[in-house]
Amino acid sequence: MERKRISSAKIRAVGYDPRGQVLEVEFNDGRVVAYRGVSPEVHRGFMAAPSPVSFFEDKIADEYPSRRV
Repeated sequence: MERKRISSAKIRAVGYDPRGQVLEVEFNDGRVVAYRGVSPEVHRGFMAAPSPVSFFEDKIADEYPSRRV
């Protein structure tokens, strides 16, 4: 999955597969975590958020099943 770089203190890049509703988050420490069941609306909100880290922590981190990639 191709990831798009974002400007953030903790997150380096984000990838999204709308068909599978899988969101991949690449952190600045090199970890990549995939979150399942993330709707396109949540992905759009994440990418448009003024503070991606706050959006991620509030709406994604503990809300969706995840696994390290």
